[in-house]
Amino acid sequence: MQLSVLLLLATTFGTIAFAESAPSVKPNILFIVADDMGFSDLSCYGSEIQTPSLDRMAAGGLRFSQFYNTTRCWPSRCCILTGYYAQSVRRDAITGIPEVNIAGGSGGVRPRWAQLLPEYLKPLGYHSYHSGKWHVDGKPLDNGFEHSYMSANGEGYFSAKGHGEDGARLPVGKVDGSYYSTTAIADYAIKYLKEHSQKHASEPFFQYLAFHSPHFPIQAPPEDIALYKDRYKTGWDALRIERLERMKKLGIVNCDLPPLDRNIIPHWNLPESELKKRIGPDEVGYAVPWDTLTPGQKEFQSAKMSVHAAMVHRMDTEIGRVLDQLKAMGAIDNTIICFLSDNGASAEQIIRGLGEDPSAPIGSAISYLGIGPAWSSAANTPFRLHKSWNHEGGISTPLIVHWPAGIRARGEWRTNVGHLIDLVPTILDIVGGEQPATVASLPVPPLPGKSLVPVFTRDGSVTHEFLWWCHDGNRAIRIGDWKIVADHKGPLELYDLSTDRSETQNLASKYPEKVQEMEKVWLQHAQEFRALSEQDPSPDGKKRAGRVDRNDPE
Repeated sequence: MQLSVLLLLATTFGTIAFAESAPSVKPNILFIVADDMGFSDLSCYGSEIQTPSLDRMAAGGLRFSQFYNTTRCWPSRCCILTGYYAQSVRRDAITGIPEVNIAGGSGGVRPRWAQLLPEYLKPLGYHSYHSGKWHVDGKPLDNGFEHSYMSANGEGYFSAKGHGEDGARLPVGKVDGSYYSTTAIADYAIKYLKEHSQKHASEPFFQYLAFHSPHFPIQAPPEDIALYKDRYKTGWDALRIERLERMKKLGIVNCDLPPLDRNIIPHWNLPESELKKRIGPDEVGYAVPWDTLTPGQKEFQSAKMSVHAAMVHRMDTEIGRVLDQLKAMGAIDNTIICFLSDNGASAEQIIRGLGEDPSAPIGSAISYLGIGPAWSSAANTPFRLHKSWNHEGGISTPLIVHWPAGIRARGEWRTNVGHLIDLVPTILDIVGGEQPATVASLPVPPLPGKSLVPVFTRDGSVTHEFLWWCHDGNRAIRIGDWKIVADHKGPLELYDLSTDRSETQNLASKYPEKVQEMEKVWLQHAQEFRALSEQDPSPDGKKRAGRVDRNDPE
């Protein structure tokens, strides 16, 4: 009884503190999602890359230092838009674990009860718009969006092949530099915002702005690459040290820099011999010390990171244009803006689409490169490993929240632990939305995340019983500051994240009982997610599972 009263008082206090600064008019919502951007790739998170637009957002809002994604594109987008763990709605798979297997993946089909955020917002008078990457099952216009610009990135950033608007294909045009997908994605977002201002000025909107940048292939406008031409000639080892020092001064982390994981790369990467054959002798397939490279390799590798930086810089520039549109509409103060990345930086080195011309300028339309595992490690400073792994480098994302009309804090950090599953509950809490009891006569399970509204006022005010991960055979769970994590079929590792977020001190042999206890909890929740995923069979009685895409590099 006493515990219930305390919880009620805590909830009431959080609500009152929020209401004191919350506007009476329902706020607009803008989600901005980067693709494969490292934890330390923004200036306001310790980077040397110029990101003035996002820096201004951070200075006028909040930055989170312990926020998590799902380590891959499609499960992260599922979490962002549904509020559920991807495995529970068949948007990611669990394979190879005898006690539980879940079908799904990038081709998985959600149960009908797993609605997207626009469907929750529509009854409240919201108009929803999408621009950019999709990678969610179904079509945007069938899931509550009124307009959608769908971009495709398989053949690079300068190719408009496969892009379309509101379900209709758009002309491809020439690959001549007049089209760049990051700019086009912002253009269409601005187009929809202008139309909203003209037709629905008194009603709120949700804009989902999903960039491809800086996902491979690394391609950027020449003028942006020129800004970083010689910046990375000191190499990835020096860059990691530089970034860590800035991050410690900012108060983001308190851990040491781990050694490079020299022999770990995505299992779908091209072999190093094939990379050298198709790209040239200066390509490097592993995260080796910079001083072991030849002069030619150093020149080639530093040029690649210049393109990655240019891509992040250009994305920030385009975000600035979208923010300018909000200002022109008089909407900037009462728009909740959340910026994040779908996973950590990528170690992928794959050639597809238009292919790779070794004679082409690095970063041009006919160059098809990835930054590789060493630069990916630098982008994820100070964390270990990369996209698709459940170590901190794969699952950690910067999160910037900007909402002047609703959040009093300016330029503050939040160490509160959070996850993408928290975004939908947070938005519903703010706008007064509720989950329906049923959808298509099916019961709707409670959302697993927590509203972060109390955190806007007071750091550490929201706790999670656990946070859970599984992808491509990797798995992890965080309970408090303890985390177990396994690299594919490797043994479970144990870390105390309060002092060791860089995961350098494996405590599994010291505390085997803790590992077993946490593994049991991981499995318990995996079984719960499987039970949810098996609901809503198709009319023929078969589970609507979709395919498992373990090698889809998106």
